[in-house]
Amino acid sequence: MKLRVPLYAQFVGWFFLNLVLLAVCSLLFLRSQLKVDRLLTALVGERAQPVAESLIQDLRSRPISQWTDELDRYSRIHGVRFQVVRISGDVLAGAKSTLPAEVIEVLARRPANRPPHGRGGPPGMEGFDGMPPDRLGDFPPPDGPHPPRRGGDGLAGFVHSGNPGRYWLLVDAMLPDPEQHRPTFLSISSDQLSGGGFFFNSAPWLWAGSAVILVSVLWWLPFVGQMTRSISQMTRATERIAEGNFEIAVHDQRGDELGRLGTAINQMSTRLGGFVLGQKRFLGDVAHELCSPLARMEMALGILDQRADARSKEYVQDVREEVRHMSGLVNELLSFSKASLRQRDLPLETVALLPLVTGAVDRESPPEGAVRIDIAEDLLIEAAPDLLARAIGNLVRNALRYAAQAGPITLSAARSGSRVQVIIADLGPGVTPESLARLGEPFYRPDAARTREDGGAGLGLAIVRSCIDACHGTVHFRNRTPSGFEAEIQLQLAVDSAPG
Repeated sequence: MKLRVPLYAQFVGWFFLNLVLLAVCSLLFLRSQLKVDRLLTALVGERAQPVAESLIQDLRSRPISQWTDELDRYSRIHGVRFQVVRISGDVLAGAKSTLPAEVIEVLARRPANRPPHGRGGPPGMEGFDGMPPDRLGDFPPPDGPHPPRRGGDGLAGFVHSGNPGRYWLLVDAMLPDPEQHRPTFLSISSDQLSGGGFFFNSAPWLWAGSAVILVSVLWWLPFVGQMTRSISQMTRATERIAEGNFEIAVHDQRGDELGRLGTAINQMSTRLGGFVLGQKRFLGDVAHELCSPLARMEMALGILDQRADARSKEYVQDVREEVRHMSGLVNELLSFSKASLRQRDLPLETVALLPLVTGAVDRESPPEGAVRIDIAEDLLIEAAPDLLARAIGNLVRNALRYAAQAGPITLSAARSGSRVQVIIADLGPGVTPESLARLGEPFYRPDAARTREDGGAGLGLAIVRSCIDACHGTVHFRNRTPSGFEAEIQLQLAVDSAPG
């Protein structure tokens, strides 16, 4: 079965897919043109660098032997791991671990010949040759306390490693290395991109993204809703036109293509209604004109039958059968024409459904037990009694003709909101799927091989549809599972029968 997705859902789905596509394209553009790694380094460093500077100052005032304890204390406070690492990738202080290749690659790109304290180092102590290891951390920078760096200064990079999967921020620590006399770095790592809020706070980004989506949705929803409502109205109108109801109009005041489509639908409905009405009037006029000559022919054949000899009576009887068949066909045409030409504003009456259905069934003289009726006695409807009785009689007659041997025919009714659902169901063979859509068309017979003995002229269901339409109702035909056929009639529930 083909999956049907409402147009409204398609619009909303494409809108969100568009947002995703824009986000992906923006990320790719930043990655190729704006060096997203540098952007992340600056963004993360803006929040992390003040803490890093404070930690570096604390480490400078302590012996190297106490650095690990201080790094561990900062790690517990901020929820990330702090380490002092060499440019070679070895850990000088902090939790012992092996740095991943991605981090070592970033360190390798930093200049290896810088003095630890910046330009020139301490006077007379460049490279810290001869300085006692435990006192290297106490030596102040040449210009007094190390000034705080401004956004991005002193940041070596922000990188993500695959094994282990962590995020690393590397800061130029400018701390002395007694063994290698080379620059050192402060490594700050976490298994989360946000570092638990230390690297950056994702909440403002989420709120900003949500606000953008919300504003976009509020901007688009009225436009999409208005468009889909117009399309839904036109869809319902064309469905009603396909069912033969041409007294339908859609809103056509829009100034776009949908407005033009609405105008075209209204014009089509008016012209089709005129064509069909003219056809029905023509059929009615022809049938009416044929009644008189057929009646005279039948009267003349009666007189001829009285005067004919025994040999000729057989031929006269055959002609009389043909004339009677023609009279029956003309009567069906008249019934169809009268039902079709009834106006939709025909006054309806409050009718008790059970007596009307019982009378219509009894007039068909069904065999004992062939029809079962399951309708509440107090169920009242709004309808034209004679037209509704004719429609139900035709449906019962069809069911008796084609499905009486398969099992009982059931007539049931139930309330459905402000409507009443009447179902006439049988257990017969049903009709082919391709014939269902055409049932109710004048002169259409599902089985083209039927003769006049086992099938009519194809006007029975057309009369049913016209009668129900005159009662302001609808009728639908469908096959049952595993076998059978049913007609569903929707009628207006009478006010006196409504609950409460």
